[in-house]
Order: sequence, then C-alpha cells, then structure tokens
Amino acid sequence: MRTQVVIVGAGPAGLLLSHLLGLEGIDSVLLERQTPEYVQARIRAGMLEAGTVDLLRSVGLGERLDAEGMEHRGIHLQWPGERHHLDFVDLVGRSVTIYGQTEVTKDLMVAREKAGRPAYYSASDVTLHDVTDSPHVTFVDADGAARRIDADVVVGCDGFHGPSRTSIPSSQVWERAYPFAWLGVLADVAPSADELIYAWHPDGFAMHSMRSPRVSRFYLQVAPDEDIAEWSDDRIWTALATRLGHTGWALETGPITEKSVLPMRSFVTTPMRHGNLYLAGDAAHIVPPTGAKGLNLAVADVALLSRALTASFRGDQGLVDAYSETALRRVWRCTHFSWWMTSMLHRHGDDFDAQLQLSQLRRTVSSVSAKTELADNYAGLPL
Repeated sequence: MRTQVVIVGAGPAGLLLSHLLGLEGIDSVLLERQTPEYVQARIRAGMLEAGTVDLLRSVGLGERLDAEGMEHRGIHLQWPGERHHLDFVDLVGRSVTIYGQTEVTKDLMVAREKAGRPAYYSASDVTLHDVTDSPHVTFVDADGAARRIDADVVVGCDGFHGPSRTSIPSSQVWERAYPFAWLGVLADVAPSADELIYAWHPDGFAMHSMRSPRVSRFYLQVAPDEDIAEWSDDRIWTALATRLGHTGWALETGPITEKSVLPMRSFVTTPMRHGNLYLAGDAAHIVPPTGAKGLNLAVADVALLSRALTASFRGDQGLVDAYSETALRRVWRCTHFSWWMTSMLHRHGDDFDAQLQLSQLRRTVSSVSAKTELADNYAGLPL
C-alpha cells in the first residue's frame, strides 16, 4: 500500500491528526496494536483546555461536546480549614470543559468511519524502516497477514512503549519519577461539587473530579507500590471524606465501578523529529496528571504538526523544519506547570516541606498575579 502519512497509534492524537490532515486532502493510514473496543474504552483524561475545545468545534467535532461537556469557570484549591475558588474566566477570560477522553475518542472514531479512511487495528510487529529517506512500515494485520505501507511521512502517536520513539537514534531522554502515585476511582454518584477540588492534606493529596452529571472521578495520593487489593470501597470513601472534608460540605458516596493505581512521572524525549519521522503525544512526552495537560498537550502537538505537514506537502518546509523546536517549547512549559502543581499539592518530604507547600498555596489564592499565572497555564496556552 502507498499513502502520504502513516500514523502509528490510533488514540486521540493519531485519530485527530488523521482527521485534520483529511480535511486538507492529505491521505493517511492508521496502525494500532489494540482493538477498536480497547482504544475506545481507555479511561484517561477528562479536562479540555479552551483551545482544545475551540479546535474540536472548528473541525466538526463539537456537537456532542457542546451537548454533554460540562463547562467549568475554574477550580477549588483546598487545605485543612480552607477552600478557595479560582475563577479562570475572571482572571484570564477562558474556561475549561469536562469531557472524557473516551468521549473524544468516540467522536473521532465516528468521524473517521464516516470519512472512510483506512485503519488497521490489532496490528502486531509494527516496524519502521528508512525513516530518513523513503519511509515504510511493516506489520502483521489482525488476520495474520504480513503487510507493508510506503509513505512520505511516518508519525508516531504510539505512546512511550511504541516503536516510533526508539526509532530516533539520537534521542535524549529527560525524566523524573515521583515518589508517589494516584489511586484513581470511578464511581456512579453525582459530583459533590460544582467544579474540581484539589486538596492538600497531611495524609496526602486528594482530588474530586467528575466525568458527567452522574459519574464522579476521585484520586488519592498513595505509594508507588501500593497494593490496590488493600483498598476496600469503605477505606477509599473514608480517606476521600477525610482529605476532602470541609465545613458545611459533605461527600456523596456511591458504587465504585473502577479503581487503579497510576504512577506519576515526567518524561520528555528530544528531538521530536528525525528525518521523515515525527513524534506527537505520549510518544514524546508524559506529564503527571495534576495539571490536566496530557491530552491537551497531545492535541497541541497534532494541531501544530497538521499545519506543518500540510504546508510541507504544498512545498513549504519551514514549519516542519521548526516542528520539534516549536513543539518542545510548549512541552517544557506544560511539563514545568505539571511539576509545579504536583510539587505544591503532594506530601513528599518532611514537615518543613509541608510548611513551604502551605505557604505557596496561601500565596496562590491571595495574589492576583499568582492566581492569574495558574489560571493562564491551566486553562491552556493558545494553540
């Protein structure tokens, strides 16, 4: 098979890139090692920046988002005895929207099916060849047949463990592992708050989030090697009620439908381009979820890359030549913000560190400039 762009990885980044290129008349083929059902069911991020929402609307993907998304003006920051609301709209003129990554993926898969663009799911032994000259990708399809696709460009949207990242021989890795993890919980219960609560507590960080008016999402700071079997539903609700507790407020409980332990780390690989191979999303960078940047950063990558590849196919190489440097400026900004939020809100040292964290929290909620800086980063930099 011959195509213009082979996209390895059919998560939101790969699907969106294919969609954006298709709108410009550029052909692409998607390769994905998992089944469509698995990809569609992956529970990941749920917070969309203003720029992400605007982009999805502008390319015909806003109908369900506008009907079912939950627009939030800001977040709550909390520590024992105090809870403060930061209004992003008042501070920077931008809101954020709760709309799960699963829903974004569904919308993209429906759009792809309507457009009739080819995709190979359950692909194994995916291997990239000759990416600096005449790229081609070989793989074994779901029926066990060996296949080859020749292309002008290969884009790796296949995450940290995919073959694309390791196909860049000159890559440099920057990484930080955090000494804690999140116990993530999905529950069939209406949210107990109008917007997200980020809570510092002596027992560890906690977050109250949501996925819909009927489904809530919670996180608890735990040890990286935490045994999830030790966390009964009762223990989870007790810990959440303690860490999120606030005068005059009550945590509603309900059936827990999913729980998992999420490791926390920062990872950046440079460069994000090698010849005719480009990286986007988790193949190039991973951030702790505290700043809600993972999915939004992937969207920013593919928005930039789709414009660059479109210009390149039309004879202008300037944007593709600048892609890695341009993308990495945003990557490091979002990596810093995610590190800052994570460091401020998680217990990870002694009581001296705890007092520094509380000082930073007080500064953040009392200073207009400090609040504005948080709001500007959280609501999202312009795409």
